[in-house]
Amino acid sequence: MYPKQEVVAMLLAGGQGSRLGVLTQKLAKPAVPFGGKYRIIDFPLSNCVNSGIDAVGVLTQYQPLVLNEYIGNGQPWDLDSNNSGVSVLSPYQQVKGADWYSGTANAIYQNINYIDRYNPDYVVILSGDHIYKMDYSKMIAAHKENNADCTIAVIDVPLAEASRFGIMNTNPDGSIYEFEEKPAKPKSTNASMGIYVFSYDKLRKYLIEDEEDQNSTHDFGKDVLPKMLNDGLRMFAYQFQGYWKDVGTIDSLWESNMDLLDPNVPLDLTDESWKIYSRNPVVPPQYISDSATVQNSLIADGCSISGSVDFSVLFSNVVVKKGAVVQDSIIMPGSVIEEGAVVQYAIVSENTVIGKNAVIGARPETIEDKDKWGIAVIGDNLKIGDGAKIAPKTMVSENVEGVDE
Repeated sequence: MYPKQEVVAMLLAGGQGSRLGVLTQKLAKPAVPFGGKYRIIDFPLSNCVNSGIDAVGVLTQYQPLVLNEYIGNGQPWDLDSNNSGVSVLSPYQQVKGADWYSGTANAIYQNINYIDRYNPDYVVILSGDHIYKMDYSKMIAAHKENNADCTIAVIDVPLAEASRFGIMNTNPDGSIYEFEEKPAKPKSTNASMGIYVFSYDKLRKYLIEDEEDQNSTHDFGKDVLPKMLNDGLRMFAYQFQGYWKDVGTIDSLWESNMDLLDPNVPLDLTDESWKIYSRNPVVPPQYISDSATVQNSLIADGCSISGSVDFSVLFSNVVVKKGAVVQDSIIMPGSVIEEGAVVQYAIVSENTVIGKNAVIGARPETIEDKDKWGIAVIGDNLKIGDGAKIAPKTMVSENVEGVDE
């Protein structure tokens, strides 16, 4: 018998992350490294711990191996108690056969048994691909105060960007009267963050009804939430203030890492009062040699720097050799930048070697046709040969031959 939990969190972490290209070929999007020593999933998991939520189900599907190993028994996030803690929930074979999760609502429906064993009053639904710090307990308190059936976190976005989001149109008391999915002419700038609090009795009923609906795509945003609204349930928007970024694209992932280097951006990962926990290998401190120059960069433990690093994020055990230049880039764990190589406006994935005098990416001002400029991305466990040139906006998934000097 499991002890009753007032709140259970369900973290949707099964996305393929196809817009991240080579970074997610062998990796679920929430497992992508971020910020020098984290993975993206550390943020919602840490938010749960800091918000006092002890029971967290992590729903995995696509390429779950690294993510499952990383989460393990939940110990780094203090989610390893005998009766609650974190549980990795993969699709499994049932009496009627095996079913992949066919939508966000179906994924939760398939795990109703997991939720039921805690008999919660409230269920928090989270995404595994957002970078932010948020106290879910405040959102739950607002949900209770409004006597709501469903509360949706929203963030104010510029009007010019509002058509990219699901927009919540609200009454003065915050109650929602209309959803608009990516409207051409938005009526408000309340963008849904994909974070929901439900009263579980209502959620359970609507998930079962949605599963039985042959015409449903089994998605919260497209099916369940509009049905709740049409049925007149009490639905409220919860206004979030602070840093929040969906890192589902190469550009947004790069920008969010670079934001860590900007003192004006309110995302402080050194704040002990709201700590972001992670599972990190024990490695020696970083080594910065006399020949190195490092400016405005984040250098993780285990790095060895002999070249030049400027406005970049380097993960553990990265090596930048003498005469190499790394600017405005993200270098993931274990990668090596050989002598004389130049890496600019690029993301280099894990355990990849950039050969001597190779050139990866370019500064935007050096490209006349701006449509041809973008972040260059190099996949994991690759070898980019000596003297090779990788153009901006290129995604590399295979080894590249060197150029004979």
